[in-house]
Amino acid sequence: MYFVTLWTALLLINGHFAMEPVIIVHGGAGSIPQSRVKGKFDGVKVAVIAGHKVLLQGGSALDAVEAAVVSMEEDENFNAGYGSVLNLRGEVAMEASIMRGEDLNSGAVTLVKEFRNPISIAHKVLTDSPHSFLGGEGAKLFALEKGFSTVPPESLISENAKNALEEFLQHGEFGRTEIGVKNEVGNFWF
Repeated sequence: MYFVTLWTALLLINGHFAMEPVIIVHGGAGSIPQSRVKGKFDGVKVAVIAGHKVLLQGGSALDAVEAAVVSMEEDENFNAGYGSVLNLRGEVAMEASIMRGEDLNSGAVTLVKEFRNPISIAHKVLTDSPHSFLGGEGAKLFALEKGFSTVPPESLISENAKNALEEFLQHGEFGRTEIGVKNEVGNFWF
C-alpha cells in the first residue's frame, strides 16, 4: 500500500500559504532489481509534482493526495492500479485508502478489480458514504453508482506483474519489487 503524507500545518495568511506547501510521497518498501530503481524514483517525483500542483492551485489536501496516488496508479512501477501485483488467479485485486487528518475519517476499498484508480473510489467513500470501508461487489456497486467507469481487467495487468507471478509460480517466491534492502533486524536501508 502506498501513502501520501501532507504536512497540513500550513499557515494561511490572506488566502496565501505562509510557506511553500510540502508533499511527501512514499512509494513502497522492500527491494527491487537495479533495472527498476530509476522508474520508481521517476514515478515518485511525478507523484509529488501532481499533488503539489493541486495544492498550489488552491485544492484541498485530500485532492492533492488523490492526485499523487492516481499518478502512481497510472505507473507500472508501483504496486497500485496498473502495475498491481497479481493474485494467484492472475487477476488484479486492489486496495486503496485515504484519511482526512482534521477528523480522522477515512474511506477505503478492497478487492477492486475493474477500475483504474481505486484511490478515487476510496476518496468518494470518504466524502459520499456513511461507510468507511467497502469491498468486492459492494465497492463495485458503489463505484458504478457514483459514476466511475469499469475497464477491461486485462488493461490493468503490466508485463512486470505477469513476470513476477510467473516467477512465483515457478520458484515459489516473488520477485523483488520495491526499493531498499531489509537487514536481519527488519530495518530497511536505502
